[in-house]
Amino acid sequence: MTNHSKDSSSKSEQTFQAPKNFIVPFILLSLRDINCHGYKILQQLMDFGFSTIDQGNLYRMLRQLEKDTLVKSEWDTSEAGPAKRIYSLTEAGEQYLKTCVYSLEHYQSILDQFFSVYTNMFTFPQHSKNKDEEIEK
Repeated sequence: MTNHSKDSSSKSEQTFQAPKNFIVPFILLSLRDINCHGYKILQQLMDFGFSTIDQGNLYRMLRQLEKDTLVKSEWDTSEAGPAKRIYSLTEAGEQYLKTCVYSLEHYQSILDQFFSVYTNMFTFPQHSKNKDEEIEK
């Protein structure tokens, strides 16, 4: 995660590097337009499809992201009850998210190619059936 300070002028100059922790880009994306507390981030991650997220691990990741200056937090005491940490995305976090987007786009392209090859290996082309039917006639 500490690689967020690299800045490249174009996609062609960037090399593919998958995010070290796949969940991090989703956390950063959750914070892109709104500041929220950990429980709300947890809910958003579940909405993205992460079905098993340990709440303790999430808060450890958020603390690490804060140490890496990708997010910042402050205590919210405006509501009744205990104070809650409200997390927000920093400029460095925004830049890191952009890097993740490029990396994930590249990774998606690789996966698309994999599934295309995989599907073609197990799917018989329609035109070979027609040839077989002609031979039987």
